[in-house]
Amino acid sequence: MTTSDDKLKELHALLAEKLLDKVRDPECKASDMNVARQFLKDNNIDAIPVDNSPLGKLMNELPFEIPKKPKITN
Repeated sequence: MTTSDDKLKELHALLAEKLLDKVRDPECKASDMNVARQFLKDNNIDAIPVDNSPLGKLMNELPFEIPKKPKITN
């Protein structure tokens, strides 16, 4: 007999697999991506953008400038 923890682990794994299938689908919608993003956030999954990584490349393509710190003079 499976325990509640086993059932929750299975549900979590199945959800992750379904979300991965959705994200890989060329017809993936923004709402699907948002669900996947929230799933990662809810599970404390984050990443640091580094050079030549997909996240780093995405960050470099965004149309935002990084503000420069103002000089402090006394």
